[in-house]
Formats: sequence, C-alpha cells, structure tokens
Amino acid sequence: MIFWPWHLGVLSHLEKLEASSHQRALKQREEEQHQEKVARLKARIQELRRQRDEMKAKLSMSEPELIEGKESMQSTKTPQDADTSTQDALEWKVKGIKSLLQLFHLTGISGKLTREGPCLCISTAFEGTYLDSYYLHLCIQQPVQIQRHTVPAFIPLEQIADEYLQTDIKRFISVLSDHLNAYVGRKFQAEQLQEHFATFLAGPLQGNSLYNLLQFSYGVEPEGRTFPFLAKLAYGDPMCILPTEATVECKEDASASEAEMAASHQALFQEKPLHKVFKSFTGSAETLSEAGTLESPASSKGVPSDSDEAPAE
Repeated sequence: MIFWPWHLGVLSHLEKLEASSHQRALKQREEEQHQEKVARLKARIQELRRQRDEMKAKLSMSEPELIEGKESMQSTKTPQDADTSTQDALEWKVKGIKSLLQLFHLTGISGKLTREGPCLCISTAFEGTYLDSYYLHLCIQQPVQIQRHTVPAFIPLEQIADEYLQTDIKRFISVLSDHLNAYVGRKFQAEQLQEHFATFLAGPLQGNSLYNLLQFSYGVEPEGRTFPFLAKLAYGDPMCILPTEATVECKEDASASEAEMAASHQALFQEKPLHKVFKSFTGSAETLSEAGTLESPASSKGVPSDSDEAPAE
C-alpha cells in the first residue's frame, strides 16, 4: 500500500487528536475525583454544622439555669461569704468558657485553659483547604481583656472587641472568625491566580494587605502577548470572599467583541472565586485551539480537494 504525503499528514493529525483526547480524559477524571472529594467534604461540613446547631440549642437552654443558679447562690450569701464571691464568679466564668470552647470546636475554633486564662485558636479554611491559624489569649477578669494575639493589624479586632467582648463573647468569636476566614479566602484566591495563571497577567497583582482592593491587567489566552483588559475589584463587605463591585475596562482601540467580553467578565468576577474565573478562560482557550486544529489539515498538509485529480498508481 502506498502512503502519499497527505496520508501521512492525516495520520499525524489523528495521532494528535488521540493524544489530545487522552489528555482531556485524564483532566476530566481528575476533575471528577476532585468534585467527589469536595462533595464529601461539603457533606461533612453540613453534618458538623448540624451538630454545632444542636450544641448551640443545648447551651442556650442550659444558660438560663446556670444564671438562675448563680443568682440564687448570690441571694443566699451571708457576709461571711463575701471573701469567696469573687472566686465563685471566676469559676462560673471559667465553666462558661469551657462550654464555649466545646461548642466552637466544630467550627474551626478551639482552645485550652492556661494559667493566664483561656487561649483561643481560630483555624481558617477556604473551600475545604485549611489555611492559617490565629491565637488570642484572654484574661477573664472583669472586664474581659485580650492579653495578646496573632490577629493581623488590619483586622478590626479592637472594634469587634468593643462591640461584643463584654456583652456577648460567643458573638465576638463568631464575628472575628468570619473576618479572618474572609481575609484568608481573598488572599488564597489572589495567590492561586498568581501561581497558576501568571501567563494571563501583564504583571503582579496590585492591592492592599487586606486583599479587599485588587487591580490587574490580563488577557484571555495563555502565553498571550496582549492584555486588553484592566480589572478593578472592591470587596465592600469585609466578611465576603467575592467582590461587591467589579469593573473591567478595555483599551481605547478595543474591538466590539472585546467590549462585550469585558462586560461578561464583570459578572463572572462577582459570581466565582478569582482563580476559577481564569480557569474558565483556560477551558475556552483549549476549545478554540482544538477547533482551529480540526480545520488545519486540509490546508496545511496538501490534502486534495474534490476538484483535484487523484494521483495515478
């Protein structure tokens, strides 16, 4: 059997298609495994949240009884008991702190009692990935005070403490945890973008320490040389991981299709985590590349058209 040059071109193209199909199958299998893992983790989170809610309900039911018992003890005290009243109050407060630590353990918050007082640990995570942990050492004397901590300076810890620490310590811990998880979530997205999608960017991201203001120029093709879009993301809610405001601008000489694309990107940035938006760009680029490859053999490998004469054997 005689192989003509155009036959070899078609065979080469088929081999490329087969290799591309194999790579897509591997990627799809990895994605399915990742989705299954995420689904399991989400189910586990839901179960932990259910247990947390049950514990909250039990604690809320027991608190009035503890308060009532404390008040009855205070009403029956004699002058001789005055010396021990402060110690009793501290022991009751320590018991309350222990209950809080048990309650919040299921939500990434743990702690232990030390000689100086309770030490809280707030562990943060984003989409099943555990990230940083932060510590607070509390003094449970009246008023309750924060002795030392590892919370970043740009987190409004003092403001949150002024609002909740003396009146509702559960609320204080919950709000502080929300602030920290939102901060590390935004930071994680920015780091993932620069680590895995740097070829889409014209340079490093510009932003502040809190990662609630970000700006960067980008394109939609990996290894591309043009970066026609400028994105500005603002996270108005400090406890949010997605921007409350997204602006995407085009260069002055941008085409109508690029302007339309910029408008669609604004919505994407407010709907998906930052690195997942660029992952969708990767999928679009691969689709366009494969479509171009399918059209190329007839023109580049010399495959005869219907009007050409077949070669004589």
